[in-house]
Amino acid sequence: MTDFKDLVQARRSHRKFAPDEIDATQLELILRAALMSPTSKGQRAWQFIAIDDKATIEKLADCKEHGASFLKDAPVAVAVCGMPSLNDCWVEDGSIAAISMQYQAEELGHGSCWIQVRGRSLADGTPSELVVRGILGLPEELGVLCIIALGHKAAERKLQDETKLKWENVHINGYR
Repeated sequence: MTDFKDLVQARRSHRKFAPDEIDATQLELILRAALMSPTSKGQRAWQFIAIDDKATIEKLADCKEHGASFLKDAPVAVAVCGMPSLNDCWVEDGSIAAISMQYQAEELGHGSCWIQVRGRSLADGTPSELVVRGILGLPEELGVLCIIALGHKAAERKLQDETKLKWENVHINGYR
């Protein structure tokens, strides 16, 4: 894919993955996209934890009540983290890095899906960030924004339907 407009239209969330591993060179390209993403004041203060250990991925799939169980089938997970005490824009910087990884994965023909961790919890109220920190051995001061599930697509999805774009939500020179 060479056209960014086509890449944006093709990128969809994938929650089902083929069992094939992601090639190390391709994973490096995906992580490179995150490391090259823009950050506030050029701080580059995010941290990325790439996980390909199946047992660890299965534990991470139970980090919150809903919306993470599909991670069990992903060959790779990347936790996107930041340090709130050092960077007040850590959520924004991590979000930009996460979507950069997702676009790079799509360009390589892989599927991905964002799993929200920050602000989520288990049924008993245990914060998902605390669960992920424990599984990955992260320091207490490191915030966990999300986990990106990565893998070969189990099935293709239709392109986003351009006729469903909400152009009425775009305003020029003020809210009108």
